[in-house]
Amino acid sequence: MNQWTLSRRVVMKALLMGSAAPWVMRSSAFASSCDDHIVRLGGTIFPDTMNPFATWSSFWPQVFTYDCLVGPDARRHEDRKGFAKLWSVADDKLTWTFKIWPDMKWSDGQPATARDAAFTYKYLRDSIGKPDELNVGWNNTDGLQNVESITALDDETLQIVTKVPTLWPIDNQTMIVPEHIWKDISNADARSTFRNDPPLVGTGPMIVSEFQQDQFASLTANKYFRGGQPKTSGMILHFFKSADLIAQGLKSGDLDYGFYLTAAQWADLSKDPGIVVNESRIEQRDYLAFNTLSGKGAGSTKALQDPAFRVAIGYAIDQKAIVERALRGHGDPGVGLVMPLATDYYSDLSDIRRHFDLAEAGRRLDAAGYRDTNGDGVREDREGKSFQLELIAGPSANIEIPIAAVQLVAGWFEQIGIPVSVTQLDAGALRARWAAPENGGGGWDLLIDNGWLGTRPRDLLILGSSKAIGTNNGSFWTNEKFDKLLSEVEVTVDLKKSQQLVDQAVRLIYAEAPYIMLCYPTLLEARRKDCFEGWGTQDLMSMWSYFPLDRLRPQNG
Repeated sequence: MNQWTLSRRVVMKALLMGSAAPWVMRSSAFASSCDDHIVRLGGTIFPDTMNPFATWSSFWPQVFTYDCLVGPDARRHEDRKGFAKLWSVADDKLTWTFKIWPDMKWSDGQPATARDAAFTYKYLRDSIGKPDELNVGWNNTDGLQNVESITALDDETLQIVTKVPTLWPIDNQTMIVPEHIWKDISNADARSTFRNDPPLVGTGPMIVSEFQQDQFASLTANKYFRGGQPKTSGMILHFFKSADLIAQGLKSGDLDYGFYLTAAQWADLSKDPGIVVNESRIEQRDYLAFNTLSGKGAGSTKALQDPAFRVAIGYAIDQKAIVERALRGHGDPGVGLVMPLATDYYSDLSDIRRHFDLAEAGRRLDAAGYRDTNGDGVREDREGKSFQLELIAGPSANIEIPIAAVQLVAGWFEQIGIPVSVTQLDAGALRARWAAPENGGGGWDLLIDNGWLGTRPRDLLILGSSKAIGTNNGSFWTNEKFDKLLSEVEVTVDLKKSQQLVDQAVRLIYAEAPYIMLCYPTLLEARRKDCFEGWGTQDLMSMWSYFPLDRLRPQNG
């Protein structure tokens, strides 16, 4: 074992400097040195490419390298500014002016200006309506249909003029990319084959220097970062299929920070004097979706298309039990589309809220024509066919839904005479099953999945948007009135009116029940105390930016 007398930090540093060999965790004997100033993070995440125009799954680690123009954190926290230092809107509510940080540079030393921001948005907008429209990744065309013009008035001034009043210019989460890298990439390549291999070129504090899919991403400090080069030398973000390895890494000192922990791991780590644990409300929603398709890709029974059937099922799901038993108390019971974190729009829908009552679920199923006519304990649909529904589930790029939640739901269905077979799929197979029917999706009955977007109205309502079928709309549900409400709220800047529109849409989809919200889980995270200080206080790590890695300081330096 003499060859392993180097500390695990030296091993990490070697990886950071370019080794492509997979990381193998070492024992706690190698946890004593913090001298290399490299932060190691771990999560159950599955980034598949470093191209923000082609994926939703690579927010981490891209968020450390690319800035949004404004984005969510700049509005939540005064010190979380992105590509723009300041912004304002004219009295016409249409003309937005953004002041870009003066003398800012890309990580390759080239000037980062308003022209790069204008290029990024025009690159997206100019693809609208074309066969290769850039609508499949984190950088997408959503909202740009309401933009009249995008102009770099000078290197430090970006002007966006919208066709209608909308908060999109400050709410969008587009990652600003350098024109000199992307100008020669076609739309077809950007949305599919272009990998954007490291080293990336960005304006964030940490630059992705190496990416090994299913293993890790190595990042180095950006010496041109506008706030000054970070005190930390670099970062390694490890991708784990199981949270068990994250907990082990925190205990041994092989990881400094871990997220997406399970409740049992979090409780165990909370007893370790060398570790700080934290719990944060986030934007994730865990839900049961019904396949509402009536043509290609439809489920095994037309009952899935019947709101009365879906509402009855809603009475057979105990959201409080899911939080208490599956999440061990780490979450809020599901209600409507809006999660509690979105305080401007959340409602507990107390006047129309369904309650857990298996007998009531049975009565409503009887009244809707779904009875057990032959006494075998299994109900039949209106065509006389006994129910046997397929429920699909699988891993998520977000906080994983515990299998206990799936089992609880299947058990309650069984008790009301609707047997369910559970099919656990891998991430790729699951995506293929809920793809748009023209792309081969569908053919299942029930889906348990989750989503994690922002708290702007568009993100809150996206699950019901007909335009999002095959991406965020996992139930394939369409409703013209809902789409109209969504289009109205997208061009509303008045908060009170926006709240009214969101409430109407939330109540409409709740009454139609293409989804049953199961829970809103909290993020369970932990960090070690020994090597670094300057972590967040409200959140250990913000989930919407690189906080606090632009200010993180080693304990010994």
